[in-house]
Amino acid sequence: MSRALPKYNKRRVGLAGGAAAVALTGAVIAGTALAGESSKGGGADARTLAGPGTISCPDVASRLPAIPASAQDEVTRNLAQLDQQVAEANKRLVDTVGQGGPNFVQNAILGPLEDKRTATVNRIATAIGRTADRPAGLDSLAACTLTK
Repeated sequence: MSRALPKYNKRRVGLAGGAAAVALTGAVIAGTALAGESSKGGGADARTLAGPGTISCPDVASRLPAIPASAQDEVTRNLAQLDQQVAEANKRLVDTVGQGGPNFVQNAILGPLEDKRTATVNRIATAIGRTADRPAGLDSLAACTLTK
């Protein structure tokens, strides 16, 4: 006796398997297309209606003492880098709306921004301190806040 299915059984199994594959594929496509749709019919989530806010940081340039001419270029470059860091953090804030938990903005955006700003402010203080008195208390200008 042969182990192979008779010809008509092969067709039936192939047809049933193909139909099941088509149905499963359609279900996956429909589920993917409807993912994220609310059952209320098109209302936007309350978190997305309000803007994410902006990041505001203390102005470092206004708190600096007289800058020696030999340090001017380096200080100017680092002040521009402070502005760039805030711009990048604001962009990330907009790009990540709705992500993470309650401390996401603090842990993923404001914390790393403060670390970068601290390093940049220290470079500014070091540049000034090479030829004049190193300014004190600039580290307090590194912390930023989220304003709504």
